[in-house]
Amino acid sequence: MESKLRLAEYKVLLYRLFLGYLFYFIARVLFFAFNTHLFAVDSFWALLKLCYYGMAFDTTALLYINSLFILLSVLPLTVNTRPAFQKGVAILYFVTNLLAYATNFVDIIYYRFSQVRSTKATLDVLADENNKKLLFTHFSEAYWYVIIIFILCSVCWIWLYNRVKQKPAVVADKKVYFLSSIVSFLLILTLVIGGIRGDFAHSTRPINMVDAYKHITVPNQGDIVLNTPFAVFRTLGTNNYKLQHWVDETYINNNIKPIKLYTTQPAAKPNVVIIILESMAREYWGSMNRDVNIPGFKSYTPFLDSLSNSSLIFTNAYATGRQSIHAMSSVLAGIPSFQNAFTSSPYAKQHIQSIVSVCDSMGYQTSFFHGAANGSMGFQGFGNILGYQHYYGRTEYNDDKDFDGIWGIWDEHFFQFMGRTLSGQKQPFMATLFTLSSHDPYQLPEKYKARFKGGPLAIDKCVQYTDNSLRIFFNYAKTQPWFNNTIFVITADHTSQTYYAEYSKQVNRFAVPILFYSANSAYNLKGVRTDLASQMDIYPTLAGLIGYNKPFRSWGRSLVSNLPDEQPRVINSTGNIYQFMQGNYTYLFDGKNFTGIFAVSDKGLEKNLMTAQPNAEMQKGMQDCKALIQDYTDRIVNGKLVAKQQ
Repeated sequence: MESKLRLAEYKVLLYRLFLGYLFYFIARVLFFAFNTHLFAVDSFWALLKLCYYGMAFDTTALLYINSLFILLSVLPLTVNTRPAFQKGVAILYFVTNLLAYATNFVDIIYYRFSQVRSTKATLDVLADENNKKLLFTHFSEAYWYVIIIFILCSVCWIWLYNRVKQKPAVVADKKVYFLSSIVSFLLILTLVIGGIRGDFAHSTRPINMVDAYKHITVPNQGDIVLNTPFAVFRTLGTNNYKLQHWVDETYINNNIKPIKLYTTQPAAKPNVVIIILESMAREYWGSMNRDVNIPGFKSYTPFLDSLSNSSLIFTNAYATGRQSIHAMSSVLAGIPSFQNAFTSSPYAKQHIQSIVSVCDSMGYQTSFFHGAANGSMGFQGFGNILGYQHYYGRTEYNDDKDFDGIWGIWDEHFFQFMGRTLSGQKQPFMATLFTLSSHDPYQLPEKYKARFKGGPLAIDKCVQYTDNSLRIFFNYAKTQPWFNNTIFVITADHTSQTYYAEYSKQVNRFAVPILFYSANSAYNLKGVRTDLASQMDIYPTLAGLIGYNKPFRSWGRSLVSNLPDEQPRVINSTGNIYQFMQGNYTYLFDGKNFTGIFAVSDKGLEKNLMTAQPNAEMQKGMQDCKALIQDYTDRIVNGKLVAKQQ
């Protein structure tokens, strides 16, 4: 019966995959041992803990590498156990595994120079080298001992593989053999998919490099958690950070002004609460559409509409990315994401100037709140990179009776949790909350199903629910001593479902709200603004409002400084095309050529105004677009995301 069900074959397969984990563990320990001085790991147990967290990344890498080997091992071919077949799969196993395994040993040495796990970007750099033979010779001679260690590990791996051989088996009952194989194949396929993704949870996206940092407090330790094959696989086809030189540095400094300096002096340091609403597009807010003239428009945000009457709101604001993690870097650090998320790039680990670092330098308590499973969406990992002192997720909430069953804790309860937590913190504080209830599959708590009926879109009722959650939170916050000296910022991470034709237009697919509110009239946060604004502008605006008077890096502008030389602009990406808005025009740029110029009022990009001889403003806009992208890439690739202090 065991041969019919192929149990012996599956045991051997598991053993061979286990060897991968064993030797990845050895490589990780060696990686640490050769670079101990670069990591703040204070004990052997701390190292073992990092190795444990690394198993998730090893799983993804090993399953990628061994996908064909696993497939050949489980398919019902009836010849699987024969010596010739086993010899063939063994060759496949070691060719793929040892080639990938070797990259870990390259990083044992290369890491001390790059201080980042090698990625697709590293391969790109190597591809551009015209002295590869010389480099290989130098590496081999200078670090011969690493090659010897790799060979010894490989020999041990091969020896251990051969210690457990697959015995030949005759298939007597083919019906049972094939039926059991199909069931096993489907089960193994499911496990492989879950292993490559990182888990089976609906609320998390596939595991990525930034997830390594959710387990650590010192960013470099994330490179111990990672392995090099994983870093390469996860960045294949994703590195779009190619250095360009279209303009000189003087042009960038004079026109893009990436280094900002404000000299405001508030009487007291205000608390800051940044609320990023999941999918809460500008389309759903009545206060953001009072002058849009959409026939039959209906608002689903009665509380936010009322709050807008006492706030400074921007009705012509845009997201700089298309996913939640894009918004985190844009809102908090003023770093947009174009073709790919900056936070998933190999450059995300570097020291980053942000509203978090600014507040930290001014003595603020900093906290990030997200009601999903800790680490979901990569928020905890990137939050650690930015330097948040506290992270509060579903684990810290610690009461799953308020769990929505898919994503995390219902917004109403998590807002209240944040309020109570802030009331126990020392002032001044800076807190960020990322909501989650206005997310597919658009569910409501049972007690609200009769109350919030929504509209034509599935998300509408969830927008009503989150709006009500905000109302309850603000009612609580008003009773707290910290409320009157707190600046609230409310925006959305990105857009979602659309109903009105106005918001189906290409430019408006990025249309999000931006609202600043404070009960303290000294900050003068009131009014309606229609000038261009983006998520990138939130960080410099807050830096100015709290009185940060040192230079800092920002491609956005302060929305309240009223400095005449700060140009309103928006940049985002529709995929492979940059979309740049400035002055009277919207520009489309594919990274090499401009493919369209449209009136800024032409949100549908219907009438291309591009001519062989663009006017002076168009020429300036195209040059500024290139200059911004050039400086963006240069600062990210060359580690210049922090301004030099004067």
